[in-house]
Amino acid sequence: MIGGVLASALVALACLGALGVPSRADAQQPVSPKRIGVLLVTVSLESKEAHAFRQGLRDAGYAEGRDVVIEWRSANGAFALVPQLVADLVRNKVDVMVIDSTVATRAAKRATSTIPIVMALVGDPVGSGLVATLADPGVNITGLSAMAPELSVKRLQLLKEMIPRLARVAVLWDPGTPWHTKAVEDLKAAAPSLSIDLRFVGVRMLEEFGPAFSAFAKAHVQALEVLTSAPSYSHRATLLELASKARLPTIYSARQYVYEGGLMSYGTNYSELMRRSAGYVDKILKGAKPGDLPIEQPTKFELVVNLKTAKALGITIPDSILLRADEVIR
Repeated sequence: MIGGVLASALVALACLGALGVPSRADAQQPVSPKRIGVLLVTVSLESKEAHAFRQGLRDAGYAEGRDVVIEWRSANGAFALVPQLVADLVRNKVDVMVIDSTVATRAAKRATSTIPIVMALVGDPVGSGLVATLADPGVNITGLSAMAPELSVKRLQLLKEMIPRLARVAVLWDPGTPWHTKAVEDLKAAAPSLSIDLRFVGVRMLEEFGPAFSAFAKAHVQALEVLTSAPSYSHRATLLELASKARLPTIYSARQYVYEGGLMSYGTNYSELMRRSAGYVDKILKGAKPGDLPIEQPTKFELVVNLKTAKALGITIPDSILLRADEVIR
């Protein structure tokens, strides 16, 4: 009798196996981690922004090695390396790419129409031609907009508020950064109402920084606005040193400049944008199509002032600015 019951049980198990019911061994098979390709051009692998992206993944419940593997690629500000770094990620068949700059996003868009692309630090996705609209990207690209062009005039206004007699301002911009063209147009339109004469100097690479500051000296400019690009951010130590030697009050778009000795910044928090980009990765890995995910804009802008630098330049920052500052470095 017992033998008959045992035989019946074995037959039942065999039937269940044939029907595809997983055995305990099958159920315990580990799921391969998803592969995230992160291409950094503007920031470094050791930067706060890179750490913020990792934190964003942890906040979403992912553990590196178990749930995801990050394929890091860094160009260190070298645009020429971008196409081959993008191609490498495509060859490695990553499940999603996270990109930190306009130039690299454009290269990724050319390289693949199937791998989802998440923009983290792109100034103007629509103006750069990366997507048709923020609300409905409609392609394999989504992410965040830094709203960069819209803030350039605000930074010029802050310089004027800081130095009421300000009449000549230089603008350091990069003709190779798509959103800079719109920012230059906005600045030209706003300058007359502020009684400011603007001098624009374009730079595309590190070697052009020195000649640019020579041009500023010849033009006798009284202050400088830097439109952030991959070269100016990657090589900000050189830029800050030149501004200090020229004794030029300078405003930037990112607080990292001010932490490292710059006078003032007004813009979005890059680390926060990188952290938020992990949320897009989470949605995509769970099945969302990037073209269906609206591109988000910053909701908060930060004003940071370095009083040590102001003192070195012999400038008194007005209370009207200090009271509005999100952070004051003393």
